[in-house]
Amino acid sequence: MLLTPPRTPLPHILDSHEPGVADALFSAPFGLFGRQKIRAMIGRKLIKAEIELESSQLQPASLDLRLSKEAYRVRSSFLPGRGHTVRDRLKSLNAEPVSLAGKGAVLEKGIVYIARLMERLELRPNLSGAANPKSSTGRIDIFTRLIVDGGEAFDDVPLDYKGELWLEISPRSFSVRVKVGSKLSQVRFRSRHPQQRDRHTFTLDDAEIRKRHLACLLVDSPLDLREGVVLRVDLGGLGEPVVGYQAIKNSDVIDVNRLHGYAIEDFWEPIRAREDRRLILDPDQFYILASRERVQIPPDLAAEMAPIDPAIGEFRVHYAGFFDPGFGQGRDGRPSARAVLEVRSRDVPFLLEDGQPVGRLVYEKLAGPADALYGADATSSYQHQGLKLSKHFRGQSANGLTERL
Repeated sequence: MLLTPPRTPLPHILDSHEPGVADALFSAPFGLFGRQKIRAMIGRKLIKAEIELESSQLQPASLDLRLSKEAYRVRSSFLPGRGHTVRDRLKSLNAEPVSLAGKGAVLEKGIVYIARLMERLELRPNLSGAANPKSSTGRIDIFTRLIVDGGEAFDDVPLDYKGELWLEISPRSFSVRVKVGSKLSQVRFRSRHPQQRDRHTFTLDDAEIRKRHLACLLVDSPLDLREGVVLRVDLGGLGEPVVGYQAIKNSDVIDVNRLHGYAIEDFWEPIRAREDRRLILDPDQFYILASRERVQIPPDLAAEMAPIDPAIGEFRVHYAGFFDPGFGQGRDGRPSARAVLEVRSRDVPFLLEDGQPVGRLVYEKLAGPADALYGADATSSYQHQGLKLSKHFRGQSANGLTERL
């Protein structure tokens, strides 16, 4: 059963000729753009699309990006580099065309694909962008990275960028079906003061985070700071028998547009809590785990999961790292959502223990309050989540566990 939201055009978009009002949206204060400012960017033609943008693409502090029909199978990942376009590199690699029109195409696991996105940007000198996989993309182990013409870094849209957007797609655990309009990635926009052009980080320092935590709890546990709020893995179960899931190899194809359509047991093996509260991560295996802490994001902030110090362990956590304003806000004002962790070990088996630090949340201010918070409508699939797989799987209770467990 397909439960994809209907393609409805955006409601009122600020008229690009409305005097004074639109320009004010791009002046101080500086920071990440909330939904109303992204809507204004569309009205000012800073964001364009070959098919009219849909209201469902606008998130509280980000914009979902859609695949076009144009895609290619390539031998390797790449960055265009200064002075080169993505199309230049595709030509030099003898890329094999793949059409995403009609019913779309199956992207095989272990293969790298490059797809053009419907959206293109006409940014101003004070505007830049940063991309990340959507939560549901990361939870089915699809590795995606945004690429721009002349780009020298993945997921980075430089100041004043004008041009096409492309997405590198590499399914890792499951082969997937995608088609025109599929949404795998999202982009945030940041406005900078001229004196901030050379800055690469805008996150709150630990002193600011501590003040914010005193005013509004960011986590439901004692605050542990390390250039962000440290999160620890739960392998004790917190009263539940299952602490995670391991992807089953050689499973069926997952259609990314088919929601609540797949049985969990066909794709995932549950990981039950052990008496010693340990888990050995095997190389090339993919795991879904959860943080011990519950978190919430205040209305004027956004957050992102960042790696913990690499000296602590050779594993990667949370490929899809955006946390929108309002995420995890409980009805009692306390944090209500655990961070779901997408975990992969590197090179060698690695022993993970209950309570071990696995990542950190870094916070950044919005340029103005978002006009809608995460959890305000039915499209917010992971509000108040516990251990939870992606929304492609049916039979999950409120905390993410299967009903039969």
